[in-house]
Amino acid sequence: MTNVQGQSQTAGAKPDFDAVIIGAGFSGMYMLHSLRDKLDLNVTVFEAGDGVGGTWYWNRYPGARCDSDSYIYCYTFDKNLLQEWNWSERYPEQDEILRYLEHCAERFDLKPDIQFGKRVVEVVFDDDTELWTVRTDKDDAVTARFVIPAVGALSTANMPPIKGLSSFAGKCYHTSQWPHDGVDFTAKRVGVIGTGATAVQAIPEIAQQAKHLTVFQRTPNFCVPARNGRVDPEVTRARKADYDGIRQRIKDSFFGFELNFLPKAVLETTPEEREQEFDRMWDAGGFAFWLANYQDMFFSKEANDVIADYLKRKIRSIVNDPATAEKLTPKTYPYGTKRQPLDTNYFETFNKKNVALVDASTDGPIEEITPNGIRAGGREYPLDIIVVATGFDAMTGPLKNLGIKGRGGRPLAQEWEDGPQTYLGLAIAGYPNLFTITGPQSPSVLSNMPVSIEQHVEWISECIAHMRRNKLKTIEASPEAQDAWSAHVAEIVNSTLMPGTNSWYMGANIEGKPRRFMPYLGPEGVGGYRRKCAEVAEKGYEGFVFTSQGQSGTAHTIAA
Repeated sequence: MTNVQGQSQTAGAKPDFDAVIIGAGFSGMYMLHSLRDKLDLNVTVFEAGDGVGGTWYWNRYPGARCDSDSYIYCYTFDKNLLQEWNWSERYPEQDEILRYLEHCAERFDLKPDIQFGKRVVEVVFDDDTELWTVRTDKDDAVTARFVIPAVGALSTANMPPIKGLSSFAGKCYHTSQWPHDGVDFTAKRVGVIGTGATAVQAIPEIAQQAKHLTVFQRTPNFCVPARNGRVDPEVTRARKADYDGIRQRIKDSFFGFELNFLPKAVLETTPEEREQEFDRMWDAGGFAFWLANYQDMFFSKEANDVIADYLKRKIRSIVNDPATAEKLTPKTYPYGTKRQPLDTNYFETFNKKNVALVDASTDGPIEEITPNGIRAGGREYPLDIIVVATGFDAMTGPLKNLGIKGRGGRPLAQEWEDGPQTYLGLAIAGYPNLFTITGPQSPSVLSNMPVSIEQHVEWISECIAHMRRNKLKTIEASPEAQDAWSAHVAEIVNSTLMPGTNSWYMGANIEGKPRRFMPYLGPEGVGGYRRKCAEVAEKGYEGFVFTSQGQSGTAHTIAA
């Protein structure tokens, strides 16, 4: 690798790489394969971890597993890989997904072009050379024509500013920074802060081992059963025989699953009919209750209340102590407007004698962490281990942490002070040749991630191929297209119940973060968004601005 730190570059200088990819998870690995093996580009990947896997490399907390069905939580671009790989369960655990990604890295010989143990700290565009310089924490500095952050939407840990955290005499772990050799909870008093999707997975597992577990809850969660288990071999064979159909259906679907809303309004059904439907979805488990429910669920509070009431009755029927059941029952936001956790014995865990629940609204919020434990509501809870399960600075955090500076040295963190603005969630005005895979204002976290990742990687690859064929030097979103897309994203979500909830979709979990809905909840979901991106490309990349080779600094719009 060439170290160019401190060198002055002149216009027309040859970059060290055609493209630098940041991150070696699902998206970074496929992006490398696509650019290197299909377009024959000179590409390198910087990865902070010591292995591939992205979120599945870092998140090793107890109970960590995927909550999308395994047969579609995988790459679908390679037909032989689909036929050869066999998942052990409906929802594979972290270590199995990591083995799968390791297998893919070997299969496509990706590791020689991945630089492990190197965290990107600065990405700076040079207006004169129209190249990016990418710097790492290991003092690497390389230039590239294209930079593609593949850092994921949920990779920057949210460590809340709790008073006294550094004073704790025991051990403290954030779930996304879990020790690779695990944590022994035997005979320990454990406190878990948070009750989001991660905590819902971890709490039942920790409770089986800990001497005592205290859960500190700020907001209760609507949970539905995962119904995990071995998949019937006949079902697996049928799926492998129909992968062409499955791939097309998930690409055309609303959320990237083989799930579709019921084509009627819940308020138009009889109580008996909807109870039967709810029972069916509850028994089936998985995301059906969230993503294949009645179509008015996200738009009508009255309809939403009918669906939420069913889940509240379920919580009260599972949890033995009525007071605890009430603490665990959400009352302050509509169902489905927060990330849906899938649980295995989550509510049942609170029936155990060694498990206690401390609810911020009824028992008092966390005041401080002391050397001996956590003080909440004026009472101290003695602990040996604290597990912080407070999630992430979602979607924008991972990108802002890269130290990206576009034209004129404009920091992306400053550009997004009032919330993210992109075009299609793929590109940003003023940041040429920078593509964001599943970035803000794309379906991203509101979809089955591999489906959206593959779509973005393939679109970006086709765009770069188009530029090479037409001798185009740079591409970026036009400010007008970006403004129009941002307005469209807001208009769509403002017609739903989503903006009224303090969710991480809105940035509400991060102190001082602007409240703006960050994913794209398009009228036709993943399928409609895919068609929109294809249409933009077919119209000569409508809404983008290009410069031609030998035309430094002078932009012209193609098919604006």
